[in-house]
Amino acid sequence: MNPVLKVENLQKFYKTKGAVTKAVNHISFEVEQGEYIGIMGASGSGKTTLLNCISTIDKATAGQILIQGQNITALSENKLARFRREQLGFIFQDFNLLDTLTGRDNIALALAINGVKPGQISRLIEQVADDLEIKAILDKYPYEMSGGQQQRVACARAIVTKPSLILADEPTGALDSKSAGMLMESLSILNERKKATILMVTHDAFTASHCKRILFIKDGQIFNELVRGEKSRKKFFDEIMQVISFLGGDNNYAF
Repeated sequence: MNPVLKVENLQKFYKTKGAVTKAVNHISFEVEQGEYIGIMGASGSGKTTLLNCISTIDKATAGQILIQGQNITALSENKLARFRREQLGFIFQDFNLLDTLTGRDNIALALAINGVKPGQISRLIEQVADDLEIKAILDKYPYEMSGGQQQRVACARAIVTKPSLILADEPTGALDSKSAGMLMESLSILNERKKATILMVTHDAFTASHCKRILFIKDGQIFNELVRGEKSRKKFFDEIMQVISFLGGDNNYAF
């Protein structure tokens, strides 16, 4: 079976004042269906650039990115826009909800853009709201929700179209510790019950400890990898902190 995501010898270089910065330098890895992968690294390590290339926000200098066997680095702009809409789900740090729409309508918009029939939209929203325990806030506007509630609505919007891959960029970065914990439990539910495939960039060890595998990026390359396996989340957290310490990180988030 083909992996959901296959990154092959990916490179992203930037030229500034005659110098070349290798933000992503010959990175290769695969993500299988139902995996929950974290990407960690210090500021400037290349982790966000890597995610931006995979999410089609940025264009790779060289190498290939295959999602469900489709080489997205070779797609035209029109085909890429359609692919992004149909195959990818996005969760951002700042939620990106439309303030003039209720939670229900923010989620419905993702379905409507994809051409889902009106009769199916309500049913799909109810299903995902049930999974994420947000039924009580569906008819509230973003300004009436807490940050954690807004982010769970954003999660619902990302998953409701059943994308091949969910990409999360520092999803807990704007949340307090309680809201962050609730969000990570929600993502774990999506991964375990719905077999959602998630690739998440984070600087935070607590957030990363919910993942099943962590890729550590240093100087644009994969430096280390941790697999949770049968370990407890506390044990996995401790291992993550050891690697962060070795890399010279300053993550002090308490478990």
